[in-house]
Amino acid sequence: MILSIASGKGGTGKTMVATSLALSLSQERPVKLLDCDVEEPNAHILLKPSLDCNQAVSIPVPRVDEDKCNYCGRCAEVCAYNAIAVIAERVLVFPELCHGCGACSYLCPEGAISEEGREVGVVQSGQSGNIEFVHGKLSIGEVAAPRIINEVQKYLDREKLNIIDAPPGTSCPVVAAVKHSDFCLLVTEPTCFGLNDLALAVDVIKELDIPCGVIINRDGIGDDEVDKYCLKEAIPILMRIPLDIKIARLYSQGITLAEGMPRWREAFLELFDKIERLMSNSNGREGGRQ
Repeated sequence: MILSIASGKGGTGKTMVATSLALSLSQERPVKLLDCDVEEPNAHILLKPSLDCNQAVSIPVPRVDEDKCNYCGRCAEVCAYNAIAVIAERVLVFPELCHGCGACSYLCPEGAISEEGREVGVVQSGQSGNIEFVHGKLSIGEVAAPRIINEVQKYLDREKLNIIDAPPGTSCPVVAAVKHSDFCLLVTEPTCFGLNDLALAVDVIKELDIPCGVIINRDGIGDDEVDKYCLKEAIPILMRIPLDIKIARLYSQGITLAEGMPRWREAFLELFDKIERLMSNSNGREGGRQ
């Protein structure tokens, strides 16, 4: 099973949920936690894994053999990212803009373009207690987050429970992180900003045809507009985490909710039971329609 934890905005508490859910479930089943928030991974701060595997991630960027090039400009025409330009009898390559699609080398009529690897980040893996841990780190200044996320997801194992800590927002990295998920938990807060970004995230998840539920963090602030929205959209609210100074202190100290306040372990186990029942009911309805 692949369960992703996502949010329309940063700072809603999805990593707190992902790590505490993984810890609570790891006592009764094999669990992998994959931190796909590769621009700012922080699950390792809470789980403190021992990382014993380090894999560099590269993307192929063009290298031009100007002895073969006739400066026709075909490479620049086909580059969707403006990573290559031809000016008079000179070819300019901008590696930082290249997404490694390979179109320039494939379509060069003179065969003048080959590819060479350029490192854009790293994937690290290891163990945190009973939890298999994997995260990706995008190098500072790089933009190819989906490339790193795809490498992290090579560690997915359908024989285990895979919990994905997705990037915040609704752009390409989020889609790359959640696209294989069986269920998506969307973490939000009961504010106007939380509601706006939750609605955007729901649109993305629905487009991907992934069943979802909501966790309201910092419950007790704001208003009930998130509740009304979820009711209107028929999205179940599966957990509420109150605004509590003790929880904030634990998080600031790098302590998970499940460890710092053990009574929450039972709450996260109940959360997972709810998810399994929702998926079971959904599969039953689909089976009935067939």
